[in-house]
Amino acid sequence: MEEKTVQTVKTAKRSFVGIVSSEKMDKTIVVTIETKKMDRLYKKYVTRTKKCMAHDENNDAHVGDTVRIVECRPLSKNKCWRLAEIIERAK
Repeated sequence: MEEKTVQTVKTAKRSFVGIVSSEKMDKTIVVTIETKKMDRLYKKYVTRTKKCMAHDENNDAHVGDTVRIVECRPLSKNKCWRLAEIIERAK
């Protein structure tokens, strides 16, 4: 029999910086991420917004905080991001 070797490739995990828009759930925050993208037809920058649910183990982040989230394994149906650091606290 012939043995097969499986080669695993480590990929860099994606990370985003965004603002916490909700913290009402236990150990979960909703982060709003804004990116600017050039419109192909009008050649103007358009702001794109997306919301991600992220795991916050110690319930550290609060609404208005600027945070960095990184990709992780699926933790629930909607959560596949985790809180990496709190960059700036809300005033």
